[in-house]
Amino acid sequence: MTEANARAAIEADLVKVGALADGDIDLAEAALALAAIERPESTRHPYQMHLANIAEAMLVGSAAPEIKEGGQAGLDARCRLLADVMAGQYAYRGDRMNYDDLQNADLMRVIDRRQGLPVALAILYIHAARSQGWQIEGVNFPGHFVIRLFHDGKAAMLDPFDGGRVLETGDLRQRLKTTLGDAAELQPGHYAAIGNRDILLRLQNNIKVRLIQEGNLPRAATIVERMLMVAPKVAALWRESGLIQSRLGNLLAAKLALTRFLELADNDSQRHQVARLLQDINQRLQ
Repeated sequence: MTEANARAAIEADLVKVGALADGDIDLAEAALALAAIERPESTRHPYQMHLANIAEAMLVGSAAPEIKEGGQAGLDARCRLLADVMAGQYAYRGDRMNYDDLQNADLMRVIDRRQGLPVALAILYIHAARSQGWQIEGVNFPGHFVIRLFHDGKAAMLDPFDGGRVLETGDLRQRLKTTLGDAAELQPGHYAAIGNRDILLRLQNNIKVRLIQEGNLPRAATIVERMLMVAPKVAALWRESGLIQSRLGNLLAAKLALTRFLELADNDSQRHQVARLLQDINQRLQ
């Protein structure tokens, strides 16, 4: 298969993800596809095998009697197994030395290097838990992505960046104050779950933001296009795509993206701003 055909196949996979209901998205497989599009000449098979190996290690560990216990004891045992498999057996850890390295948001490179950003590591932890049918979700905690594992009416917050450590309320409060200031206090919104699609967007957003900071708008535009493949109904992404394309001088692409934004958006203020920008673009295209 040529590189162009391989890239087209990966893009088709991402478009399929964009058409799925959120709960039907295979988070790790979708993140692999987002990584693979950067290197279409490579095969995803070794990485898919790694995901299968993680699931097998979880299956072996799940045979322990304490995993099947109810209440807090069973939840604690599941937290330990996740940490033992991911941080112990497979040595996954947060990259504290080069946090902003773009490799940390590329799941293939995260698997290669066994280190990455909180959200990238969380995808692997979520995969491990879901491979056993466990209920787990991402949590959009301010400043630091964490996960929440459920069992028998109990829940625990874990930090994949810190070896799967269980976070107590005091830990979360301290993290919040570090991020938002000493006056900040925990609120229900800080514990809000984040869906599969939004986890993928958050992963890609880390790459996009760093590219914009570097002034690499052409690559940032490409990342936004990939985000739109997996989230074609997110109006804000169409607006961002249009604004970036406009800055790059790609007026037709900007017009198409901003027109799509107007079809989806319900924010009147942004709609008026975009409508004015579209008028300007149309005049420049004449």
